[in-house]
Amino acid sequence: MTEKLQDLNFLHLFYFWMAVRHGGITAAGERLHLTQPTISTQIRKLEKSLGHDLFNRDGRELEMTEVGKTVFEYADDMFAVGREMLGALRGVPSQRSLRLHVGVPMVMPKLMTYRLLEPVLQFPQPLQIVCHEAPLDDLVADLMRHQHDVILSDTPVPSNKRVRTYSHPLGSCGIAICATRELAAQLQPRFPHSLDGAPMLLPAANTELRRLLDGWLDDSSLTPRITAELNDSALLQVFGAGGAGVFPVPAAVLPEVQRQFDVEVVGHLDNLQLHFYAVTLQRKLTHPAVVAISQAAQEGLLSMTTPAAAAV
Repeated sequence: MTEKLQDLNFLHLFYFWMAVRHGGITAAGERLHLTQPTISTQIRKLEKSLGHDLFNRDGRELEMTEVGKTVFEYADDMFAVGREMLGALRGVPSQRSLRLHVGVPMVMPKLMTYRLLEPVLQFPQPLQIVCHEAPLDDLVADLMRHQHDVILSDTPVPSNKRVRTYSHPLGSCGIAICATRELAAQLQPRFPHSLDGAPMLLPAANTELRRLLDGWLDDSSLTPRITAELNDSALLQVFGAGGAGVFPVPAAVLPEVQRQFDVEVVGHLDNLQLHFYAVTLQRKLTHPAVVAISQAAQEGLLSMTTPAAAAV
């Protein structure tokens, strides 16, 4: 495996990058005015120097291995900088975009992810957000390899001798229970007692939202009829909008959920709080976009004034 930068042949890397970018070795050869065997040979030399296969060669389709995908992402950044350099030498102003690589746990509510990232969409300089969704443990491992700038999570990541991370609080919000207009009208008068025996949709058992709900239901001696457990928060909302049962919503995104899915609030569980964190390797936030997310959180990013129409 390559251990020194001078051992990396950037021309071989360029041929690999062109092959992926243009959908095949033949297409890359046409653009570079080289034969297919020439490019194939150079890519194999690259693989040998890296100590990894970059393509799966079982079929006729050009399919990258996981290592190939990683190498391509880095190559894409490298050659983007190269194009900017050539443009600068021609007197063309650089429009280089700042990149924010974000890890998002698969169980993180989609609208909450957008809400937390929304402040950087108005960033004063060009910014490209690169989101990667995976289990939290995988994201932490990638963070340690510096593949992410930040992980947005609804749970803090414990720091230990092997994994040294910092969970920066971004704020918290309550939980609302929503349903279709018809079902909400039936359940609102006696909420929360009306949830006993009512159809309910729940998030997956490995989520912070589910942990809070299970504890609250136990403490309240309520036993709703669970109609479905769903890993995907967006799918849970679709099922709820279809009338499959009541469903929980982080209060910070309640207006968006009501607007998108035309549902009503059955009641609020304001004594339950979801907390959100920016997980980094730094004790002090340094990436300007992550700093902007943190500042927006301190200014009340996740606070929400309940609309009068939603009050029960």
